[in-house]
Amino acid sequence: MDWQRSALIAAIVVVFGLLFIRWNEFQEAHAPLITETRNESVLIPPLSEEGVLAPEVQSNDTSDIPELVQRAEEVKVKSNSRVADARLVTVSSDVLEVTIDTLGGDIVRVALPQHLVSQEPGADPFVMLNRTQSQTYIAQSGLIGRNGTDTAAGRPRFSVAKTHYELQENDTQIVVDLLLEQGDATITKRFTFKRDDYLVDVVYLVENHSSEIWRAHLFGQIQRDSHNPNINNTMAPNAYLGAALTTDEDKYKKFDFSDMGEGAFKTEKVGGWVAMVQHYFISAWIPNQSANNNYQLRKLGSKNLYTMGFTSAAVDIAPGDSGELRAGFYVGPKDQYRLEEISPYLDLTIDYGWLWWIAKPLFYGLTMFHSLVGNWGWSIIFLTFVVKLLFFPLSAASYRSMARMRKLQPEMARLKELYGDDRQKMSQEMMAFYKKEKVNPMGGCLPMLIQMPVFIALYWVLNESVELRHAPFIFWLTDLSQKDPYYVLPILNGISMYVLQTLQPAPPDPMQAKVMRFMPVAFSFFFMFFPAGLVLYWTVNSILSIAQQWTITRKIINE
Repeated sequence: MDWQRSALIAAIVVVFGLLFIRWNEFQEAHAPLITETRNESVLIPPLSEEGVLAPEVQSNDTSDIPELVQRAEEVKVKSNSRVADARLVTVSSDVLEVTIDTLGGDIVRVALPQHLVSQEPGADPFVMLNRTQSQTYIAQSGLIGRNGTDTAAGRPRFSVAKTHYELQENDTQIVVDLLLEQGDATITKRFTFKRDDYLVDVVYLVENHSSEIWRAHLFGQIQRDSHNPNINNTMAPNAYLGAALTTDEDKYKKFDFSDMGEGAFKTEKVGGWVAMVQHYFISAWIPNQSANNNYQLRKLGSKNLYTMGFTSAAVDIAPGDSGELRAGFYVGPKDQYRLEEISPYLDLTIDYGWLWWIAKPLFYGLTMFHSLVGNWGWSIIFLTFVVKLLFFPLSAASYRSMARMRKLQPEMARLKELYGDDRQKMSQEMMAFYKKEKVNPMGGCLPMLIQMPVFIALYWVLNESVELRHAPFIFWLTDLSQKDPYYVLPILNGISMYVLQTLQPAPPDPMQAKVMRFMPVAFSFFFMFFPAGLVLYWTVNSILSIAQQWTITRKIINE
């Protein structure tokens, strides 16, 4: 009997669904953790072999950033050893945990205590920068040129008052001074960490005690391997991983590792910035915004290492005088509002693609709702309501067209039966019928196409927003940036798509009709791997479309 066959098919689908869920859980449980290497100890390279400068930086004045690379003879020293204590300085603020190597004054490790690796109790802070046996991602800075501290002979060794600094309850900032006596000059490399801020001020304070002008360039660079830290286990498009900077020609110019491997890129700009971009997080050097700076991106020889950095204009300090060379280093989440404040176009590293001019207002709306309700899931729902309301006139026109087509389907079926063997005659009769009834078979498509840029922009807003990382919604949905663990939303979305199809006219082509009937199943399958925040948006949008289509269809039928 038909009901028995239907029940058997439904049972088979349920069994396959359960098997798929169990298989997916098994795959995740046995998948290797990409972040395992982040818990390794920080490498302490030998003093005599820390850095080698490229030939071009041995001149008195240069616009190129130095090639500071670690040789293969690296050693690993435990963090509690006496050698490590002498070399490494740790800094703990409310938002940053930073390790500085006094050899060169480089930032060799950064952890983010406000952004954890996972939602499990006792999870470790997410580590961005790290110098371990298996990973290199560090921020270097120094002075080059006639009186530079970083020369072909090696990196400078700074002294420091203590090896650990911590932001106290009543403090607004931490100041860490690294001291260096260089001939007749006293140089202080000062790091300033502010409360609730991921921007670190890096300043070289120079006191010139000599009888000659002191001159040097400030450089800052990010040195990194091609390791991909993306731990997102969804099938959503991978976020961009690579370098980016702003130029006079392009507000936001990207270079992935393969681009840098093909050849070096150089440019100069007043102000500007250079960044390393990954999903949700960014590190960036921001030099003096009123000075002309040289930028360079390149691969370091045959090594799996890449550098992206800047060299500032030369600074002259008169005999007996003092001066400073200054830059900022941002390391943390892609906070759109904060990045806008730091430097022009730095917020474009939150990569919304070419639809950024639509995506930004959508993000503002999302944050506005969050400020009211305090939940990102409900914010997505309210934003979907607003977008649907704004496009109501266009959607209404589309749904009216589809409702009329659905009402005329019996007559269209009659014409198809009469002239089915003569395609040309059937086409003529159909066009005459459309003209008589004043309907356009494509009338339902154009309004939907006009709305597609907004839907795509909203998709990228939800995919790029670090605010949704580990953000809970309700009940089982504890992380809107990850897939629905029980696949409730994908199934609801598939059901809503199917219901919406029943309210729309069936395509005249049988093959097209079969494909359309399969679409809800296909979308449900793919949405099983998409972030829950994105599936929530599509599901709510489909439910609102059902209500709108049903209302308009009933009105057309009654008329």
